[in-house]
Amino acid sequence: MGGLKDALAHAQGKLTLKTTVLPPLAPPMKPQEIRAVREGLNLSQAIFGRLLNVPAVTVLKWEHGERKPSGAALRLLEIAKRAPEALIAH
Repeated sequence: MGGLKDALAHAQGKLTLKTTVLPPLAPPMKPQEIRAVREGLNLSQAIFGRLLNVPAVTVLKWEHGERKPSGAALRLLEIAKRAPEALIAH
């Protein structure tokens, strides 16, 4: 009900709603890309999985093409690729 009241108030010019431009979805990654990211960080599958908060077997399956990462996992892989220091605690 609150959402309808906000929409009506906005239509009447009584409420200004903030609009945020969201970044595009994280692009899919091929198995060899995932492995290259992990190896570029010089990490085992177990440690890489721990950084991403997934089991080592999941990393293994991603790298062998048995499973595909999606959603938050893809975003974390993208971060690991572009700014790995963001994942590694100092």
